[in-house]
Amino acid sequence: MIPPTSQNLGLTAIFMGVLLVILLSTMAILTWIERKVLARMQNRYGPTRTGPFGLLQPLADGIKLLAKEDLVPANADRYIFLFAPLISFATAFISFAVIPLGLETLPLPFTSTHLSLFVSDVNIGVLFVLAMSGLGVYGIILGGYASGNRYSLLGGLRAAAQVISYELILGLALVGPFLLSGTLSLRGLTQWQQNNTWLILVQAPAFILYLIAGIAETNRAPFDLPEAESELIGGYFTEYTGFRFSLYFLGEYVAMLVISATAASVFLGGPAGPFLPGPIWLAIKIGFFLFLYFWLRATLPRFRYDQLMGLAWKLLLPLALLNIVVTAFGRLYALGLLHF
Repeated sequence: MIPPTSQNLGLTAIFMGVLLVILLSTMAILTWIERKVLARMQNRYGPTRTGPFGLLQPLADGIKLLAKEDLVPANADRYIFLFAPLISFATAFISFAVIPLGLETLPLPFTSTHLSLFVSDVNIGVLFVLAMSGLGVYGIILGGYASGNRYSLLGGLRAAAQVISYELILGLALVGPFLLSGTLSLRGLTQWQQNNTWLILVQAPAFILYLIAGIAETNRAPFDLPEAESELIGGYFTEYTGFRFSLYFLGEYVAMLVISATAASVFLGGPAGPFLPGPIWLAIKIGFFLFLYFWLRATLPRFRYDQLMGLAWKLLLPLALLNIVVTAFGRLYALGLLHF
């Protein structure tokens, strides 16, 4: 049974606060996990000095960043420079508003009220996530422009070209699941898969396209051209220090969570699964995608810029369009509207 699609404002505010705490805590833990995974893959130990097993390393990093001086370059466009990191940070968090953490509702103790495990059920939820993802890159572009640094500007320009290329692939990869399920709501997609089959089984090409485009969308290796330390020092955040640098850092990790949660909801049934509660299943599926992020970073070298653009326009775009055509014909044939 699908839970109600709305709840009172007070419960929604409480759920938003809890979700914000969970996301920030998860981001801190992810930095430790990534370092440990990369270290093991490179025959190292990773963090070991800060607390047992290095578990306090994220806390040490946070204190270090907050203690650093917040510098503004002399040639910077001051107000845009100060505001740009907030865009990437805010849009990443806002995207989580439409991701269902579970299909069931939780009864609140001592009341007859049930809590729905989502902030808002939007009937175009996937488009909302894509829109927020597209807006997030403005923080990178503006930060690169406003820094008054040529390397930062080049990083911003690369980010603009990259998001234009891979946002298109990301959206087209999701058209196949839309055609089969008949909905753009993330809750609707998870419910359809619960009643039918996981979309990864019938949309494997779309799943692969989404993964590649999602990694590029979040500027992670091997698609981290906008920051490219070996070429652009740090790219768009070269001039950022302290708290504002941490906003970009937070935004990147939360964007990874959003891409992973969307992939889990669209292709792997979201919170659906046997025996365990829905949020646990969703966390397991998100963890699979995050491990893939870390694995690729440890394994693959960075693409050249021409390779990055060629991959999107010469290979992924035709494959995405082909998948849409094949899915559309298959859907028509299944409905009996097309005969061979």
